[in-house]
Amino acid sequence: MIAALAGRRLDALDAETVRFPANRIASVEGAIYRQLQVDRVRAIACAAASGADLLALRAAQELGLRRRIVLPFSVDAFREGSVVDRAGPFEWGPLFDRFVREARASGDLVTLDLDPLDPAAFEQANCAILDEVLTLAAQASDVAMAIVVWDAERRSSRDFTGHFADEAQRRRIPIASIPILGPPG
Repeated sequence: MIAALAGRRLDALDAETVRFPANRIASVEGAIYRQLQVDRVRAIACAAASGADLLALRAAQELGLRRRIVLPFSVDAFREGSVVDRAGPFEWGPLFDRFVREARASGDLVTLDLDPLDPAAFEQANCAILDEVLTLAAQASDVAMAIVVWDAERRSSRDFTGHFADEAQRRRIPIASIPILGPPG
């Protein structure tokens, strides 16, 4: 199995709505780890934002899986706007830096040249992640799947995690959902 993954970022300290509180990091990371094991995932593709992405990359590393990182724009711009802007029980920045360095060295870093100010950049990155997984699965004569780590509720019409789930469904890629606030199911 080759998995595409997208999910919620860790909540900002002043978040009005709880979607991914810091006290759920360990349980979500454990659920991702178990999902990767149960589905016998051999490679994963995702972005590398603070929250579900970096937790998935950490679980995949622990399992010895290939990790492809797809960023919508430059590494520096992504790090600034989607990684180090969230606090947590550990530093997201060094984790991001390490995974990007490893992905670059292995040829598994894909950086799209999109405008960081364009909200559609994240939707285009979702499509690129799914395209990467379909390509990797075809090359390995394997099956593609999508893993969505979220609360299963859309924030707005511009919900990028919801968009990822919709795109996976449109492409007929099987989806596994990992809930953040409830028990894995």
